[in-house]
Amino acid sequence: MLDIPHPSESVTNTVSGTPHRRTVFYVGGGYVPKGNSTIASGQMYVERLTPAKVTQPYPLLFIHGNGMTGTNFLNTPDGRVGWADFFLGKGYEVYLLDQPSRGRSAWQEGVDGTQSIFDTYTVEARFTATQLYNLWPQASLHTQWPGSGTSGDLIFDQFYAAIMPSLSSDVEVSTKIKAAGSQLLDKIGPVILITHSQSGQFGWILADARPSQVKAILAIEPIGPPFINAVFPPLAPARPYGLTAIPITYSPPISSAQDLDREVISSNSLYTCFKQTTPARKLVNLEEIPVLVITSESGYHAIYDECSVNFLRQAGIKVKHVHLQEVGIHGNGHMMFMEKNNLEIADEVVEPWLEELTRS
Repeated sequence: MLDIPHPSESVTNTVSGTPHRRTVFYVGGGYVPKGNSTIASGQMYVERLTPAKVTQPYPLLFIHGNGMTGTNFLNTPDGRVGWADFFLGKGYEVYLLDQPSRGRSAWQEGVDGTQSIFDTYTVEARFTATQLYNLWPQASLHTQWPGSGTSGDLIFDQFYAAIMPSLSSDVEVSTKIKAAGSQLLDKIGPVILITHSQSGQFGWILADARPSQVKAILAIEPIGPPFINAVFPPLAPARPYGLTAIPITYSPPISSAQDLDREVISSNSLYTCFKQTTPARKLVNLEEIPVLVITSESGYHAIYDECSVNFLRQAGIKVKHVHLQEVGIHGNGHMMFMEKNNLEIADEVVEPWLEELTRS
């Protein structure tokens, strides 16, 4: 049984959150047969947080990564203010969701596909205590996770308790997100999308499906690199449409993933970097959407995010790429928005970029 601390026992000082109104609703999905009746499947939980005074023109829509839910952005595992509160305080309306078949978006046995879940070793080695395992060169630079990052530490246990089973198939979850997410954008758009890790691909998919409803995309260490997995064996083919598991609009058009001609530009034991052969096809529905990609100093994405960014640029997308260590922010890993300096990243990197968007 996990030893979950009472809020008064937090090992760090908590900060009062921003006053706001909270509402919840569901989008997407439909009824499917179940015995002699029906059940709902494919629906997506959405949480709307509205500050007392909205001063920003576009809401922020946060999409969590694999194994996670929308709670990622509410507060940190050690009780500090999260990014949702920070941006509410800046006058943004905030939307959080749980991916279909995850968390508060019900997984239906016999209808939805198989699930998998991260074990404690995977979470420690990849996210919270990478410096102890050194599975990639930069891992030793990780210093910003609060607590030891290992099982038995109260903060780690609080974080791990929130991890959920996830659909095993990227194709299935991408298809469900495209359907429900497009309906969400029709309901609340236009928005600024904020994606993390696994959900990086959903930013490209949703912006392609509803380009007029997506004003910008902030991609925090988005899933990549193109066409193949990296760092963690087996390095199997993945994302056949470049950075997505399902079709996305290219120009000239493609009839299948095989139409995307590619070539290797670099390779080592941890990853292979592909680009399109010249002339490259363009992701035409995303060409007018500004993108910010943020990469941590010590996370495994430090290995290959540059390859993903170059693929996007080759496909015609305007991308600003910030390596945190290059702007004086050190020691962060893949879960940077939960780490000790999470508000420093929000204040010094994300907020200035958002302000620039509203001025342009």
